[in-house]
Amino acid sequence: MKPASRTPSTSRRRTGRRSDEPVKARSTVKAGSVETRSIETRSLEADPPIDERIYRAVFDAVMSQRLVPGTRLPESSLCALFGAGRSTVRTVLQRLAHDRIVELKPNRGASVAAPGVEETRRVFEARRAIEAAVVRLVSARPGGLTAAERADLKARLEQEHAAMHRFDQVAWARLASSFHLRLGELAGNPILLRYLTELVSRCSLVVALYERPGNAACEHAEHARIVDLIAAGQADRAVAEMEAHLRRLESNLDVAAAEAAPSLARMLGLAPVTP
Repeated sequence: MKPASRTPSTSRRRTGRRSDEPVKARSTVKAGSVETRSIETRSLEADPPIDERIYRAVFDAVMSQRLVPGTRLPESSLCALFGAGRSTVRTVLQRLAHDRIVELKPNRGASVAAPGVEETRRVFEARRAIEAAVVRLVSARPGGLTAAERADLKARLEQEHAAMHRFDQVAWARLASSFHLRLGELAGNPILLRYLTELVSRCSLVVALYERPGNAACEHAEHARIVDLIAAGQADRAVAEMEAHLRRLESNLDVAAAEAAPSLARMLGLAPVTP
């Protein structure tokens, strides 16, 4: 006897959503959990593989600070969002953990990474070194920036400036990060770009944790000066400007308050109080 055949849910597998679900699910992120409609999924023109779609959705949400540090990422919610199997979701979460975007803890599952204070210092130290190398490579390119590349960078700066003045924090954070990553692409070194991508994403987490209210994560005017110096071939000045830019960004973090914050153990009287 021939076994009953199953009708493959091709539409769900291909699109990553059920036929009765909208293409976009607006973000309703709350610290500590991700609900079924948590991550904003986008219409997909190129229809990339489902695992890449999940990775990009989480990565982009972290980069734009829609997913805050410590937010839980339940496998069941991600499966429902994208119509994916648990094995696919687990593979993506392991990849995100490898890239330091999420943390995986036994019996607790995945959550957006929450870097500590010492890690914050090390991340910025590494980022200053990587971005100095990137700026030197871009400044030293034969022929410098092309007209199209300069126009692209200027357009990005204009978008960043517009987002800042309409107080669109999500777009602002995304555009500021994309500016640094675009310089990484122009450097022409994929290894540096890979490290820079991780560092920029980890800095986005750090800013979400520690930035003082009312401070811009990346100043438009500083980005503009960096572009002008690179275009003029002034590598040393461009590197110095980038160094100052990143140090200013780090100085806007309220790291001292984070260090002084009492732990739960201390608040419960279960840890010694050191003078």
